[in-house]
Amino acid sequence: MNIKRREWLAVATSVGAGVVLLGCRGPKGAEEEDTSDNEPVKPAASEVAATEDLMREHGVLRRALLVYQESAVKLRSSAATFAPEALQKTAKLFRAFGEEYHERKLEEAYIFPAVQRVGLAAVYTGVLTAQHQRGRELTDYILSVTSAPKIASGNVEPLARVMESLVRMYEHHAAIEDTIVFPAWKQTMNVEQMDVMSEKFEDIEHQQFGKDGYEDAVKQISDIEASLGLADLGQFTAPAPPNLPEVEETPEKKDDAEKKKP
Repeated sequence: MNIKRREWLAVATSVGAGVVLLGCRGPKGAEEEDTSDNEPVKPAASEVAATEDLMREHGVLRRALLVYQESAVKLRSSAATFAPEALQKTAKLFRAFGEEYHERKLEEAYIFPAVQRVGLAAVYTGVLTAQHQRGRELTDYILSVTSAPKIASGNVEPLARVMESLVRMYEHHAAIEDTIVFPAWKQTMNVEQMDVMSEKFEDIEHQQFGKDGYEDAVKQISDIEASLGLADLGQFTAPAPPNLPEVEETPEKKDDAEKKKP
């Protein structure tokens, strides 16, 4: 009887343990979902919200600003050998992707009107619009003076200054939009409305460029950077800070240190 009882307990215990383990796993799908008959899951990168789209477009424009910034330095140091073709391409990209699409079709058409009554963001829309117009004037100038095979000597310093002023303006401009205007615009909508706007922006992008304008813009700016020797991110790593000067101890501090010694 004792042997049989032990055998029964062993079987019951093993069955109970299996039930407990099954209970811990929960219903099918909690941890091991059978996806054999389901559609493939889209990667997160395939879904881009409107605000994320705007900020990554700013990333392309900031890379164009880097081209202007570095070109101003090179232009001053070696104007005779500087080929303006890369600046012409950069200005055309900035015009098509930044000014005509990002600014006119998205910001000025949808975002600025929506935040006119949203606190601090409303304060900025006027000056942001004015800066858009000034940026177009500066782009016109860059396109004009870089259209020839060589930059005229009289245009070297004015062009360098125009590029530097454009960089300075748009760095502050984009920072305000990313941190104040775009978040305020997002607050004017619920989730469903944001989804609608995301699809709307995607449609506008395809209408404007006939394809994925962002991907094409990234390729264009990458090629421009490579042509100017700016593709290696490592070259922009800041140098180590200088060593701090050693502070010479005064006699009073030396005396205090001696007194503290055991």
